[in-house]
Amino acid sequence: MHGNLIPVVVEQSSRGERSFDIYSKLLKERIVMLGTPVDDHVANLIVAQLLHLESEDPDKDINLYVNSPGGSAYAGLAIYDTMQYVKPKVSTICVGMAMSMAAILLCGGAKGKRFGLPNAKIMIHQGSSGFEGTPADIEIHAQEILSVRRRMIEIVADHTGHSLEKIEKDIDRDRFMTSAEAKEYGLIDEVVAPRGLRPLESYVPSLDEDSGNGQSP
Repeated sequence: MHGNLIPVVVEQSSRGERSFDIYSKLLKERIVMLGTPVDDHVANLIVAQLLHLESEDPDKDINLYVNSPGGSAYAGLAIYDTMQYVKPKVSTICVGMAMSMAAILLCGGAKGKRFGLPNAKIMIHQGSSGFEGTPADIEIHAQEILSVRRRMIEIVADHTGHSLEKIEKDIDRDRFMTSAEAKEYGLIDEVVAPRGLRPLESYVPSLDEDSGNGQSP
């Protein structure tokens, strides 16, 4: 699907037909979707949905599905703080990808309720900034970037149980993980294999196989 085309769900009831866009239907089932880059607009929408679901039922879990390349650290932290603030436990499920800030949100779900689908990819890194300006302004922004980076390290350490030093070393470069690797690392708790699907095992083809002379695994 392209552009702003959003599927519509039609429900039949004793009162007749009612139409919902797919996201409203999912919200009724306490499912929130993060399927775009994280920016201020997206953060406001997700924060509003989390607060709404808390007001609807403060004791029932919320499911946050994540398929995002990441984005603004400030916007992401607004979502993260709200996840920790609301009374319902927020379960996180990675479908597709959870990169950068989205990986922080994935691991920030309720302990024991963080999941990844078999072929999802998770990536953590230290982030970057393209800020330009005077030397004084650059220095100020550099300090702020380091402050945000430190907070990200603290969050990942808190949710994985690793030391600050280990997290700092691990995010020095982009670190990609499968769901199974993310589970071992502590970013998620379980790999979900839907309807009996077996996750692909880590596999590196040999040179012979690359040239078409090898045997299938």
